[in-house]
Amino acid sequence: MSELSGLERRITAALDRIAQAAQNLPGPEVAASGAEAALREALEAERTANAQLTERVRAIKERQESLIGQVERKLARANEQLDVQGFELQRLKKANAQLADANRKLIEAQQAGTADPGAAMRALQAEIESLRAARKAEIAELEEIMAELRPLAGVGPAEDAAHG
Repeated sequence: MSELSGLERRITAALDRIAQAAQNLPGPEVAASGAEAALREALEAERTANAQLTERVRAIKERQESLIGQVERKLARANEQLDVQGFELQRLKKANAQLADANRKLIEAQQAGTADPGAAMRALQAEIESLRAARKAEIAELEEIMAELRPLAGVGPAEDAAHG
């Protein structure tokens, strides 16, 4: 029996120690508020990360819109230059056809011995028109080249026009 009372005392002492330790543990309210605080911190961290990502997306979108605007302006400028070159090329073809026709008539008249004084004048006028058209075509081509060089030289079209 003495063993039994010794065991009983030991069990009672152990239960007292467990009760004291249990009193020192945080209660369910404290544990819940600790978990809640951790969840709030995690939520706030996610909100901050989301705001940063949203700002990055906005900055990327602005950059993309800016690049698209630049590309659209370059495309419009290239289309205008292409239109000018096409017009000048048509003019050059027409002038060259007129020159060839006038020279052919002049040669035929010279060979037939019936040289027409007006034919020589028309041939010269056609040649002058051909030279003018060729010059305008070259100017259009040079303007296209200048438009490509301006950004590299850091010169805007208005500054280039003031100097040229």
